[in-house]
Amino acid sequence: MRSARAHHPTAATAPRGRGTLPRYSSSPLALTAPSRRRRLALRPARAASPARDASAAPSPSPSSSSSRPPKPPRYATNPRPSTPTSPSTTPNPTSSSSAGPDYSSFPSRNLALELVRVTEAAALASGRWLGKGDKNAADQAAVDMMRRVLADIQFDGVVVIGEGAKDEAPMLYCGERIGDGSPPAVDVAVDPLDGTTLTAQGRSGALSVIALAGRGCLFDPGPIVYMDKLAVGPDVDPRRISLDYPVRRNLEAVAACLRKPVGDVTVLVLDRPRHKQLVEEIRAAGARIRMVSDGDVGGAIETAKPGAPVDVMMGVGGTPEGVIAAAALKCMGGHLEGRLWPRDEGERAEAEKFGYDVDRILYPEDLAAGEDVFFAATGVSDGDLLRGVRYYSGGATTSSLVMRCKSGTVRHIVTEHRWRKPSLTNLGGGGGGGGGGGDGHHHDPNANALDSLEWRDYGGGLGMPGGIVDW
Repeated sequence: MRSARAHHPTAATAPRGRGTLPRYSSSPLALTAPSRRRRLALRPARAASPARDASAAPSPSPSSSSSRPPKPPRYATNPRPSTPTSPSTTPNPTSSSSAGPDYSSFPSRNLALELVRVTEAAALASGRWLGKGDKNAADQAAVDMMRRVLADIQFDGVVVIGEGAKDEAPMLYCGERIGDGSPPAVDVAVDPLDGTTLTAQGRSGALSVIALAGRGCLFDPGPIVYMDKLAVGPDVDPRRISLDYPVRRNLEAVAACLRKPVGDVTVLVLDRPRHKQLVEEIRAAGARIRMVSDGDVGGAIETAKPGAPVDVMMGVGGTPEGVIAAAALKCMGGHLEGRLWPRDEGERAEAEKFGYDVDRILYPEDLAAGEDVFFAATGVSDGDLLRGVRYYSGGATTSSLVMRCKSGTVRHIVTEHRWRKPSLTNLGGGGGGGGGGGDGHHHDPNANALDSLEWRDYGGGLGMPGGIVDW
């Protein structure tokens, strides 16, 4: 006689060879007593009726997950409008995070790779004014070239941070529409020349920068020109620092996160009279200080570099630069928080009239919301972050930084520009730059020989003949 385990389909699911009883019986008599009770026990369980289950099941409570309303979006309290997710940007549920990024789950277009042409063009134009003592001419050259190249980019952009109000700046003014008008709709923050004084005086650290995010995602500083800032790299836990904390407490938190004493922490501060008290507090805490005359966008980015020369940036700087730096640090995994800093009671009253809370801390999601954040920068003069423009017979070399928040990519791009083959980045060719303007064409007598030159390897990389190595 076959055992019930081998005969009955439901009992076959029990493990074999371990003496385990079938799940429908708790007594060994059910396997041996030939009775109606045994036959009933061996009968397959009756399928439950959906209607009966529905009537018998208890009604869900108001707090039950099945009746709970959809979870509000992450930035529901943010006054900016939320952008609906398009089918092309819906994440692929079958993708595996351990296998790397799934490039099929979102558009592959990286706008930062197109924006780098914008900063390259501005850097090439303003770099010709390095050390010539005219910061206005250097800035104007960068603005003119940046505006010309932006007109060719395929997006519908609105300048949120630019060169000022419409009546103050003929180009790249706040509210100006740029791009060719095609989707996507974006906010744009530009600083064609961050470090006009640095360029005019021939100093290091001047950059041409641009940041981009979805429409309504970049913070509009309004009438407030300055902002108190605190910036750190990705190795510092942002929950352990705050603008509300004393300087010593922030420095101790940074030191703890970086696993080194406070005496080894380096703080970047703009060299301004308003920072006298801040410098005294930093020195009292025992930290090192690196003073810079201008260029706090580059200084903020340096805190997030691998092997960063500075660990934290503190102090008051430009509000537009703070928004751009926040976009860059968000792409790099760093953190920047700021608080509007009115210069006087009149500016405070004007800000409050427009609805700004000057006492509120602005976090990265307030300054550059969402994941569709892009950043590009090109060096104008040599600095710790990027090399400046190198001019040679028949062309120039630029060094740029390109970042995208969604993918977390940070690219370092070195570009060779040839005047014989004009493009968007060198529309002016060799003309201009303090040499009398020019007609937009390059008249270098050696330019005809440029196309016949070959790339050569000089041991450390590729370089142009004549010893120019830039790779």
